[in-house]
Amino acid sequence: MLKLYCAPRTISVAVVTLLNESGVHWEPIRVDLAGGEQTRAPYRALNPKGRVPVLMTPEGPLTETGAILEYLAETATPGFVPADPLARARMREVMFYLASTMHVNHAHRLRGARWADDPAAHQAMTAKVPQTMTASAAYVEDLMTGPFLFGADLTLADFYLFAVCLWLDGDGVDVAAFPRIEAFMAAMEATEGVRKTRGDGLIA
Repeated sequence: MLKLYCAPRTISVAVVTLLNESGVHWEPIRVDLAGGEQTRAPYRALNPKGRVPVLMTPEGPLTETGAILEYLAETATPGFVPADPLARARMREVMFYLASTMHVNHAHRLRGARWADDPAAHQAMTAKVPQTMTASAAYVEDLMTGPFLFGADLTLADFYLFAVCLWLDGDGVDVAAFPRIEAFMAAMEATEGVRKTRGDGLIA
């Protein structure tokens, strides 16, 4: 059985929601981030980066959300990757943007110490987050065709985007200014994957 190390309100929600939507059998292992479990040797042996998610595969641990989503799509949760080559590339285009830009924008609010030691720099990064996350939301808004990112069919990018959009309110983004994102979140909330994830307490 697949095992996923995860934590509420983190990017691991993307993987949890995919697993729940697909109906495969898997076991969640919650990581106590507040208690520092991710910094201790047993967890670092699984992921030296000290982050979630980590998927335990038959061949060993796999990290990074995008890599895990792609692995699951090929091994356990088929049906969430477009058949058309360009459509697949468009899906990955969004996923890479979420990983390289939007997630990093969000991290500046709580994880400034990754980039600077000066407390004043941390404050400056935090103050910038509403602006950068709003810009990212505007970019995503323009991509959407509805009800999901690329129409009626769920793709891996939708699970990834859902987890990231859960952070928008806390990051100071006026979500009401983005009606397509609001409609997207409502459509995701109606899926079995999100209902199950919320019921499991991983969407606080």
